[in-house]
Amino acid sequence: MKIDFKDALMLSTHNEKHLLKIPQLDAQCIMLNLEDGVSKEQKPEALRLCGEYLQKYKEQEKMFVVRVNAIDEGGIDEINYINQFKPDAIRVPKIQTPEDVEKIINLIDKDIEVHLSIESANAWNNLNKLRINERVTTFYIGMLDLSADLGLSQSIVDRDNPTMTYMLSHFLITCKSIGVKPVSFVYQDYKNLEEFSKWLELEKKMGFKAKGCISPKQSELVQKIFGQSEEEIKRALKIVELFEANEAKGITGFVDEELGFIDEPIYKGAKVILERN
Repeated sequence: MKIDFKDALMLSTHNEKHLLKIPQLDAQCIMLNLEDGVSKEQKPEALRLCGEYLQKYKEQEKMFVVRVNAIDEGGIDEINYINQFKPDAIRVPKIQTPEDVEKIINLIDKDIEVHLSIESANAWNNLNKLRINERVTTFYIGMLDLSADLGLSQSIVDRDNPTMTYMLSHFLITCKSIGVKPVSFVYQDYKNLEEFSKWLELEKKMGFKAKGCISPKQSELVQKIFGQSEEEIKRALKIVELFEANEAKGITGFVDEELGFIDEPIYKGAKVILERN
């Protein structure tokens, strides 16, 4: 099911115990992982299980994304195998250039979305050129791999570090400007939910709507914090109601005593909130 997900919960497919729990998970998007964390020896069985559980859960009301290996590290064979099971999307790592994306588009079945991992200096430099086709819908920022490839210390992953906030801002705005969904980085210290929540509050203020997760508790927090509060939804409903009533009279800019100035951009913003809820 293709949905505008907030959380993308990573599950490595070599661990069948985790796959069996998918129906009980509240995650909106399940990321079936064949790449990092799956050893070379485990990959054939992980691929088989991935296909088996995609077939088993095809009626689940969740989005299923398969994270394959790089195209020169077994990804081509994985894509060719996974195509038959029709996941909602296939995520490909280690993308460098628009030419890489073209190869991938030609490999992935036309009914499957193309998702890309941004985790190298070349991909960063080409960020605004990688959406060569409307099937390319989503980018994930791999902050640790990206910072390493840029020669930056992993210590930059700090909420108070201006380099970090710049990188997230640049990623977000570039994605938005080319019509791609930006998914923020995976926070590795999955037990530190207090710090994770602070990251989510920051990312929400910046404008992010989705984040990668590696635990169900992280996933729950993303949905809670990235969701709209009841107060925000009520405000949006009032704005839409007032604007449409005034628009029918030929008025598209006015002041409401409670809500202040309302015009078409504010109306559109309220509509976006309601569409997401």
